[in-house]
Amino acid sequence: MIEPKIATLHDAVGEHVRAGDTLHLVVGHTRWTAAAREVVRQWWERDAGFTLAMLSLSSLGTLFFRGRLVRKVITGYSGDTFPNFTPNPIFAAAYQRGEVEVEHWSFLSFSQRLEAAARGLPAVTTRSIAGSSMEANDAYARVDSPFGEVALLAPLVPDVTLLHAPVADRAGNVALHPPLLEGVSGALAARRGAVVTVERIVDDLRPWSHLVRIPAHRVLAVCEAPLGAHPGGMYTGDLPVDGYGEDYEFWVAARAATRSEEFDDWIRHWVLEVDTQDEYLARVGSDRVTALRAKGAPDSWQADVVAFPADLDAAPNRWELAAVWGARHLAQRVLALDAGAVLAGAGVANLAAWLGVDQARVAGSDVQLTAEIGLWGYDPVPGDPFVLNHRNFPRSTMLGDASLVLGTLVGGPGTTTVACLGAAQVDRHGNLNSTVVPGGPFLVGSGGGNDVASVAAESVVVATLSPARTPPECGYVTSPGRSVRALVTDLGMLEKPDGGDELLLTAVPAGEAALADRVNTARDACGWPLEVSPEVRELDPPTAAEIAALRDWDPRGWFLRDR
Repeated sequence: MIEPKIATLHDAVGEHVRAGDTLHLVVGHTRWTAAAREVVRQWWERDAGFTLAMLSLSSLGTLFFRGRLVRKVITGYSGDTFPNFTPNPIFAAAYQRGEVEVEHWSFLSFSQRLEAAARGLPAVTTRSIAGSSMEANDAYARVDSPFGEVALLAPLVPDVTLLHAPVADRAGNVALHPPLLEGVSGALAARRGAVVTVERIVDDLRPWSHLVRIPAHRVLAVCEAPLGAHPGGMYTGDLPVDGYGEDYEFWVAARAATRSEEFDDWIRHWVLEVDTQDEYLARVGSDRVTALRAKGAPDSWQADVVAFPADLDAAPNRWELAAVWGARHLAQRVLALDAGAVLAGAGVANLAAWLGVDQARVAGSDVQLTAEIGLWGYDPVPGDPFVLNHRNFPRSTMLGDASLVLGTLVGGPGTTTVACLGAAQVDRHGNLNSTVVPGGPFLVGSGGGNDVASVAAESVVVATLSPARTPPECGYVTSPGRSVRALVTDLGMLEKPDGGDELLLTAVPAGEAALADRVNTARDACGWPLEVSPEVRELDPPTAAEIAALRDWDPRGWFLRDR
């Protein structure tokens, strides 16, 4: 007879998480787990000495830093997500002062290292990282082989993995619904196994065997914790449990708390004083829980459209100009290359991608939108600018993970992909930096940017133009500029000529000022001596329909706000 693995959250963490562990928090379409909160509560200020392996450290990742639980971080992103993708001062300060060691990876390479560990392999091949500053990581190497040069990644082996899932049975078999981003390799690879929180424990999972991803023998304990992904959301599809949407307002409040003198009070209220999941949900409040469950419905975006109507009267701002011109250029490149896919990056870049794909389709293309989390062929809902918005999941043709999208389809045989990306810095060669300015501030990390820039047929970068954003050379290269053929900005378009390696000014906005003055405005805003193409085109102003489309997706201006 199989022994049930059901435990309380307190007992599961207390028994299975040990000082000095490499602790892996799974990031799928969920971003947090009640077990992570319990780890923080139990180990607060005890010098746990954890190595935290977490694909994407959201604002709540700062809890491990504030409580002095972590000595090293292995990650692909260290920053805030809501209401925008921004650096977080707690991560930045700890890294810059050397209090916490950090090892940067791209999303796909992070996942591939876990996959190597789960398969018991000494290494796994990758197409990512080459040409970036991440090549310096000890767990990456390029070696000669009988098949040519091969890039290898060493396995990443956690001691224990934490994740939240919709359902498990009493034995510990766990079912999850895609999209899964990094997948479940970390749970399969963990030396001791996984501590899993779930919405519900059921007697029999066999009706949903196609969604069982973790077998019982790899699970240390199962803890029933309703809303255990909060403030993240949970997409459950046809699994026998209700899902819920992400609590954007909670994320925004958490981000604000990390920047305030009241952060310790916030931590006491939401973490240290909370002994059980029931107590936590009582603090969240029944009205909020009801609203989040309603948000989990596929058509809940309609209420957002009513609650947050787009302002269509204001003149276009700098980000909207860049997004419209980026979308038009993207659509042209999709048609020219007969591209089958557009990968939408984060922030304004994804809005430009959405608009560009619409324009390409109107012109006859069958191009599909894809996203690193594991979306293929999705149709974004109005009222919410986030690619990872759960309401986009049921509007997708296929749901998978990063291995499928970034490791197979994007740049794979038979799929021509154009990427639409953003970056904190872009240099004259199209190299992108979103990780750290040497001698200056820490940014956020690669995310999936390196993975797609490494293999896409072309990449279009959308940004506002300023000297700080355009250094002559990026001191840290997050993504190499091989595929970057254009930087589209509010002051003009920079492109690489055929066979050239340096971005030139090829177009400026139409306007009443003399063409030479508009060219000089763009050159003055560039951080390197910007060369000008012999023929400079003029960019027509955005149409009312283009601005309306952008604002319908982002009515609250989370990405489009002029900042």
